[in-house]
Amino acid sequence: MRLSQDKVVTELQHMPGWEWVSPGAIRKEFVFADFTGSVQFVGRTVHPANAMGHHPDIDIRYNRVLITLTTHDEGGVTAKDLELAQKLDLLE
Repeated sequence: MRLSQDKVVTELQHMPGWEWVSPGAIRKEFVFADFTGSVQFVGRTVHPANAMGHHPDIDIRYNRVLITLTTHDEGGVTAKDLELAQKLDLLE
């Protein structure tokens, strides 16, 4: 079930670095020492994403990885997005 923007923004207060982006997604930029660190991080996202059957949009820019999460089937952010975001934070 899609969460309201207010609910998501409230939850993100406990998730440093994550932000609400319109029209209904959350994102975070992860910063690493170099390109290798960025690619290694992306590799670590595979297992939790596949285990949940929920896959992020990933943009790699040298030492920066931008992760965007939304549940397309629901048309916005769901509890699944927040759960995956928390799992990805543990991979830093």
